[in-house]
Amino acid sequence: MFSRIRSDIQCILSRDPAARSSWEVITCYPGLHAIWLHRPAHWCWRHGLRWLGRFISHLARWATGIEIHPGAVLGERVFIDHGMGVVIGETAEVGDGCTIYHGVTLGGTSLYKGEKRHPTLGRNVVVSAGAKVLGGFTVGDDAKIGSNAVVIKPVPAGATAVGIPARIIASHKDHGADVTESQAEGAKGFSAYGVTPQQDDPLALALRSLADSAAGQEQQIALLWQAIEKLSGLQHGPDCVPPDAHVTARFGAEKVSDILGK
Repeated sequence: MFSRIRSDIQCILSRDPAARSSWEVITCYPGLHAIWLHRPAHWCWRHGLRWLGRFISHLARWATGIEIHPGAVLGERVFIDHGMGVVIGETAEVGDGCTIYHGVTLGGTSLYKGEKRHPTLGRNVVVSAGAKVLGGFTVGDDAKIGSNAVVIKPVPAGATAVGIPARIIASHKDHGADVTESQAEGAKGFSAYGVTPQQDDPLALALRSLADSAAGQEQQIALLWQAIEKLSGLQHGPDCVPPDAHVTARFGAEKVSDILGK
């Protein structure tokens, strides 16, 4: 028991630079208090003392602002950072080493009792502030959920999900980007709030690609008009081509890029 308590404290010291001492962690971290109170509540729930388990959970919610159903299963070294507004449902499972930030909901979308209604988080998953993970699916090991994302389908191991509804961000290898050794090492370790280097929304990437394609086509059309004007001028004289024939509304590729972010 004492080794598990030491592990709980150490995982906070290693992931939160604001934590200055073990005593501060023990006395001032509501996420730790919520996890410690969940353990007797879960024991009561498993041994048929359902009301007592719910009552302990209710007291923990009142004291910490974190609601963990006594039926939920939490692994070791789980860190609930800040914690206010976190809700973890009855059939949720949280793997070892997971980090959950404030405002997170691990919720269920089914009304049928006895079935798996809430998500399962693998090992070392990071769920950022305000994210909602809804449904009885699995979020793979080392996955990251972006802030305020709404996840309604499984997330592969090691992937990052962002947006509403959440979309999977391709890895750096998929983008063909060069990743430095330090960035690669950082990707294997803990990423606060799930933020990783070169993280882009896939929708923004698609829109940026379309904007670049439209700008390239516009340039090709302008070159074709110049060639047509030159040929028409040689054959029939310059007066046969209207002076504004090649003037069209221009696509604002730069403006679109500014909106999406470069």
